[in-house]
Amino acid sequence: MRKSLIVALDFPDREKVSAFLANFKGEKLYVKVGMELFYQEGPDIIKFLQDQGHDIFLDLKLHDIPHTVHQAMRGMAKLGVTMTNVHAAGGKEMMRAALEGLEEGCNSNGRPSLIAVTQLTSTSETRMREELLIERPLNDVVLHYATNAKESGLDGVVCSSLEAPFLTQKLGDTFKKVTPGIRMKDDDKADQSRIVTPSDAWKLGATEIVVGRSITRAQDPKQAYLKILQHWQGVETI
Repeated sequence: MRKSLIVALDFPDREKVSAFLANFKGEKLYVKVGMELFYQEGPDIIKFLQDQGHDIFLDLKLHDIPHTVHQAMRGMAKLGVTMTNVHAAGGKEMMRAALEGLEEGCNSNGRPSLIAVTQLTSTSETRMREELLIERPLNDVVLHYATNAKESGLDGVVCSSLEAPFLTQKLGDTFKKVTPGIRMKDDDKADQSRIVTPSDAWKLGATEIVVGRSITRAQDPKQAYLKILQHWQGVETI
């Protein structure tokens, strides 16, 4: 399975995206467009990135009634992104509706990969218990949500790299484990709770990592990207 480094374009507008991407002229990236950017720029930002040859993970985390998610995914399929997602907490019916919408809306190039968010990497077990009133252990909840996603026909989940080993054991090597919460050893944790280094994510069995601030806020974004890529691919370890 291809193991990808996805760069999170957590910027407020196209101008700042363009300034960042100027560091990577002629290089094809796999980038994440989340709510902050998409809600400001709309579908035009997807076309802008595609015209530059980049693959796109459209990270909007849909969570609504099945019909609404079905219709939204049917429209999103026409954007031609590489991957998109929903919240696993929406349940199996919603996830199946999302998949059906993508399949109905996609063109001859095939549908995007569809993955489900288990628990955000900013969520600790304490927060899950005290604020969300979920009493089961965090790993049990992640595995249950991931199992529901696989049984609904989805291609994988968003999870912490810390959870990748038991998800691989239970759900197989080909089930995607897309993992944010990636930091170099000396980086600020910021709002993340369950974090690992790129090299540890590789060892734990993550299939894709999503890296934002460690690259986008670096003094030299390209060098930071190349360094993280080396650690992620096992060329260097920390």
